[in-house]
Amino acid sequence: MSELKKFSAGLDHTRIEQAITDTENLTSGEIRVVLQAGKVDDPTARAAKEFSRLKMHQTEARNAVLFLVAPDARKFAVFGDEGIHQKCAPDFWTEVAAAMETQFRAGNPTAALIEGITRAGELLKVEFPRQN
Repeated sequence: MSELKKFSAGLDHTRIEQAITDTENLTSGEIRVVLQAGKVDDPTARAAKEFSRLKMHQTEARNAVLFLVAPDARKFAVFGDEGIHQKCAPDFWTEVAAAMETQFRAGNPTAALIEGITRAGELLKVEFPRQN
């Protein structure tokens, strides 16, 4: 079994999807998680490519966030669009990544993703609340 399949099998997809849904219900932002197979030298560059491929830059407020995890390379990246960068503190993404890394290192990949989604969601719901 590939690392990607093992990693995916170990995730609680329902809890991750619920965290995304709960967050997106509070904001106009968009959140996605991508699992990337194979060798990834630069996860941030790969995340940028996926972000573009998925057309995530097309949110009205440029407020989408992509979490890319490359289990084979044991790397991940958090990629937020320019609208979010204008609203967050310079160390925001570093703090999100550090919290996620702690969970990944402890062998809790579901908790790592939920931690990242929740932290990004806190910023999104304040700066980009859902407009009904």
